[in-house]
Amino acid sequence: MAMLGVFISVALILGTANAASLGAVYTEGGMVQGENHNVGLFRYMDVFKGIPFAAPPGRLEKPVPHPGWSGVLKATDYRKRCMQLNLLATDVVGSEDCLYLNIWIPQGRSVSTGLPVMVFIYGGGFLLGGGQGANFLNNYLYDGQEIADRGNVIVVTFNYRVGSLGFLSSGDADAPGNYGLWDQHAAISWVHRNIRNFGGNPDNITIFGESAGGASVNFQILSPKNKGLIRRAISQSGVALCPWAVNRNPRQYAEEIARKVGCPTDSAMVACLRRTDPKTVTLAGNVNFSASASHPIVHNLALSPVIDGDFLPDEPETLFGNAADIDYIAGVNDMDGHIFATLDIPSINNALGSTPVEEVRALSVALSKSRGPDAGITTYEEYTVNWGSKPSDKVVKKTIVDMETDYIFLVPTQAALYLHSDHAKSGRTYSYLFSEPSRMPVFPVWMGADHADDLQYVFGKPLSTPLGYFPRHRDVARYMISYWTNFAQTGDPNKGESSVPVTWPEFASSGHQYIDINNKMNRDSVKQMLRTRLVYYWTTVFAKSKLRYSQTLGAYR
Repeated sequence: MAMLGVFISVALILGTANAASLGAVYTEGGMVQGENHNVGLFRYMDVFKGIPFAAPPGRLEKPVPHPGWSGVLKATDYRKRCMQLNLLATDVVGSEDCLYLNIWIPQGRSVSTGLPVMVFIYGGGFLLGGGQGANFLNNYLYDGQEIADRGNVIVVTFNYRVGSLGFLSSGDADAPGNYGLWDQHAAISWVHRNIRNFGGNPDNITIFGESAGGASVNFQILSPKNKGLIRRAISQSGVALCPWAVNRNPRQYAEEIARKVGCPTDSAMVACLRRTDPKTVTLAGNVNFSASASHPIVHNLALSPVIDGDFLPDEPETLFGNAADIDYIAGVNDMDGHIFATLDIPSINNALGSTPVEEVRALSVALSKSRGPDAGITTYEEYTVNWGSKPSDKVVKKTIVDMETDYIFLVPTQAALYLHSDHAKSGRTYSYLFSEPSRMPVFPVWMGADHADDLQYVFGKPLSTPLGYFPRHRDVARYMISYWTNFAQTGDPNKGESSVPVTWPEFASSGHQYIDINNKMNRDSVKQMLRTRLVYYWTTVFAKSKLRYSQTLGAYR
């Protein structure tokens, strides 16, 4: 046994001594030097953190190329996230100088070449977030190592501007808005121009993101500005059609911020905002978190992308032709709306207290108010049709979560899938539902997957920090990484270097199929017509009069 240990030690030493590594890499801005470390027998990881992909941005201006640097830039530490509110919305963190990206490159016995590239866009309601994600004891949520190593892909994460500095819009040419989307575009463009030097294939870039990041992914493939840059895309719990994804009254909100910081609301407004301390402007973009069933939090998310006639030349639903040759996965968590429902009606998490039926009625009216005076009654009837005369408290609470999940995430995502499939030429379309139950012990026993629960599995946390999870959670992480990276490699989540638990059919095949992702996956995990009745309800009764989701309507006739 002792001799065996010696042999293993020698093998590891030799492997490390001959570690395949890029060393210093040439980019358009200059040379960059990252770090290389061993991740297994004859497996290594090159990691670059903090590479600038644009110059420090001008306030309320589009990003511009970085002027470059001399010598070799040490790219070994994450840079500060873009300036934003802290989690309590009481102070400001981050920096205006924030447009940096991070890269993970898997290596074997020799340096990798031609690898698929996966570029992640974080969520946070367009108000907060960073390319490294939340951090606990130096364990960053968006660390790309597990995905890169297990899927043999390059992973890129980056920062983009959020809040007032990223999405404030005057509604005219003075400050058109969408600066955060332009930052994302700049990062994707930089990757396309430079990733070959890191061993990546610039013609095989997949962008993926969650929540506001999922909506951003959708915006990026719909924008004509990205033509030829993106091969595939994955939207997790967010698409461009979500009710919170587009700000319909940008001028009104910009004037509110201007008044808060003492700026005029006339033609001098934008110039004044640019001169004002950026922390003050950021604080003024605070969200009103005092929500209720009558005033749900989703209606308070006003700092978001706008139809600017440039990056987004028209309504998102009219732009799906731009994604006709892009392979697309989109899906939601089965209780994505829970986190919002908790803010609107806190009693749903109280196991000892009941939730009055009146709360369901009030929420129905609030979510339907833009559709006419009687719409709320119709919505209430639609969601309570199977209640019976005396619904249990569990049924009432779950109905609230279902209603918010459908309105905020599920129905818009289904509409996006139909539109993508309807306009597709070479692009393939795939749909999923993520239903692995929440690990939060304080939640009700009926709880499914809450908003953002999927992220820990996509980034392989049950595999990199196993003591915090059960074996079933490691199964879910393997499944998701396999599907996601196979898709990045081939455009088909079933085909690639990783085996999968069940074949995932295309959405456009018979019955508009999807897979239900959890720890018990088998052939019964392939299902069809996700929440048919409610999707039909929202996309017909509640569709804007000028829109027709032809695929959706045809599917349910």
